[in-house]
Amino acid sequence: MLSQENESFLQWWAENRIREKSSLRPFLIGLSFGFSIGIGVILILESGWYERANMVANSRLSSVIFVLALMIVSVFMAFVYRKFRWEMQEQRYQELLILKNKSENKLPKQP
Repeated sequence: MLSQENESFLQWWAENRIREKSSLRPFLIGLSFGFSIGIGVILILESGWYERANMVANSRLSSVIFVLALMIVSVFMAFVYRKFRWEMQEQRYQELLILKNKSENKLPKQP
């Protein structure tokens, strides 16, 4: 027997699983994760925490290429996060379906 929360999730995911696969919200959350990683890298470089890395970055790396790389990492993180969230929800849905089918089959049949 499944809890009310699991039953409502089963119903909701059955109706919304296709729409959630291309949802914008998880993509934006992943994009913010990617941007936060990029901001962290920029802060470390600008703080002078590791002087040698800062010298190498300033001498060999174009700022345009650096910003482009940060954008690519951010979009990649967004895509991976959205895919990860969808796969986790799908796995939960499949597991709950199996549990529901097992519990329905174990119920004694009434004459």
